[in-house]
Amino acid sequence: MPQTISLHARLLPVILILAALGVSGCGDAEPPAAQPLEVAVLQVQPADVPIYLEMVGQTLGSVDIPIRARVDGVLEEMHFLEGRPVTKGQLLYVIDPTPFQSRVVEAQGRLAEARTRRAKANSDLERIRPLAEMDAVSKQDLDGAVAQSEAAQGALQAAQAQVEQARIELSYSRIHAPVDGLIGITRANVGEYVGRSPNPVVLNVVSRIDPIRVKFAINEREYLRFSREFASGMNALEGSESSTRALQLLLADGTEHKYAGHVVSFDAAIDPTTGTLQLEADFPNPERLVLPGQFARVRGVVEERKAGLAVPQSAVMETQGLFQLAVVGADGVVELRRVEMGPRLDKLWIVDSGLEPGETIALEGLQRLRTGMKVVPKAAPAPVTGQDD
Repeated sequence: MPQTISLHARLLPVILILAALGVSGCGDAEPPAAQPLEVAVLQVQPADVPIYLEMVGQTLGSVDIPIRARVDGVLEEMHFLEGRPVTKGQLLYVIDPTPFQSRVVEAQGRLAEARTRRAKANSDLERIRPLAEMDAVSKQDLDGAVAQSEAAQGALQAAQAQVEQARIELSYSRIHAPVDGLIGITRANVGEYVGRSPNPVVLNVVSRIDPIRVKFAINEREYLRFSREFASGMNALEGSESSTRALQLLLADGTEHKYAGHVVSFDAAIDPTTGTLQLEADFPNPERLVLPGQFARVRGVVEERKAGLAVPQSAVMETQGLFQLAVVGADGVVELRRVEMGPRLDKLWIVDSGLEPGETIALEGLQRLRTGMKVVPKAAPAPVTGQDD
């Protein structure tokens, strides 16, 4: 009898635990249903969207003229401040003029001799001509006098040309600005011998920077895509007329130059080595803010997409060249829909087909969305159509 009580005492905790587990299992409730995912959405509205073509270019002066030493000698004077504006005709450099002044004097002496010889030859001819008419001298004497007179006239003209050449060389010793513009840092200083290799021949450069010119290139694919738009602008250049299609200049710090420009020149053919077509455009630059040698971007509107549907590029899902948008219905149900995409506009992308005006698309959580899934839409601000700087 005591052994029976001991066995029951040992089994009682086990029985109680099993009973508790049974009660607990029978009373389990269903887990709460998952809450719908909250996603940012955008209602896509049609708008006129400009399609831009953007090219990388480099600035240069609309006129860049090298200042050359056309005669050799010692540089004696400089009459400008480097990096400052100069005016057309302003004296820039003076090369030692002494040797050239001596050549002028020498040439003038030869000219005086030639004039004396011509005067003597003319005097002899005037004396012989009447005698020849009276047969007092031979015909040969008359012909010789005529030849001497003509030779003296030729020698006189040659001497006059030598004087003119010497004066021209003397004038080259004083170098003036050929145009209004900005002058750079001199490549030779006062006291240096210039004008003959290896010493500087090009002393400086004067650049006209108002307007500033930008040289840029468009690749062959873009040229073919936008050939009609560019052709209309290029054809306007015939007869020295500028293109009427305005361009924008974006500077290195991302700001936009406040003056619009126009294409002024272009190559006749696409460069086969680079596959690009070179173009040049001029932009007004009255404040001289833009300097030659800067890198810049040139942007122009080549198409105006009427009633276009622009969506953020981040809202487009791409898989093996196929594009999808997560369209959210009025009931919050998601539909992953195939669409055809058009041109990209910086952070925006034009939808060519597959999306209707006024439909709503999801902007986030795209990897978690599936067709038929219900979400809680949260309106996001509409993107700005166009292209950011």
